[in-house]
Amino acid sequence: MDIEAVRKRLSQLQTSSTRTTNLWKPQPGKTQIRILPYKLNQDTPFIELFFHYDLGGKSYLSPISFGRPDPIEEFAEKLKSSGNREDWRLGKKLEAKLRTFAPVVVRGEENQGAKFWGFGKTVYQELLSIIADPDYGDISDPINGRDVVVEFKTAEETGASFPKTSIRVKPNQTPIIEDKAVLTTLLDDQKDIREVYNELSYDELAEALSDWLNPSEDGEKAESKEDSVPASTIASAVNTTSDVNDAFDDLFNK
Repeated sequence: MDIEAVRKRLSQLQTSSTRTTNLWKPQPGKTQIRILPYKLNQDTPFIELFFHYDLGGKSYLSPISFGRPDPIEEFAEKLKSSGNREDWRLGKKLEAKLRTFAPVVVRGEENQGAKFWGFGKTVYQELLSIIADPDYGDISDPINGRDVVVEFKTAEETGASFPKTSIRVKPNQTPIIEDKAVLTTLLDDQKDIREVYNELSYDELAEALSDWLNPSEDGEKAESKEDSVPASTIASAVNTTSDVNDAFDDLFNK
């Protein structure tokens, strides 16, 4: 038995459970929440993370989120600077994308504690603009902050390719909660975001990239069909980008 493989799988399952417990995703309709101060950074409640999406059906947290080197990002930058248009497109697909998180409490579910809400660039910019407006200020302030109404519409509801999230900040200033004991719990018992998303090592990310670029014909490395990318898709991308393999070999000295 491969004990190391068992440990790795256990870690994946534990991370998945932690993620489910500590993340909040808006459901269709309107939900009232309160953005909380983040206990690990008193300067801002917002946590900017970068992810590589859809590599073999998986997403990976990029180490650049914490100022560390990332082999996938390095490879993407190399492709974008090759001078080949198709290389540039593949590099744009591979490059890490920003996802912002904030600790929140859902109104009516205060007993479930603080959870992390993840959102895209449009919502992030809107929140920053509201906070920068002197008529609003720090909406996460425990005493004089403001609740936020989050409205989520599915792609079917909007008639578009993607769902849509919109926000509206309540005009009245209110405390997070009157009960001081509950308030202390909401502020002090928050997780470190790094406990929610597992950061792989440099070598592990390099291996994931290699597997994505060179999928095995028998699919042994893929955990399921959903986790694999069709060989024809990869072949098409690689065959139309003459410098991809050269760039990969050069970057990792293979």
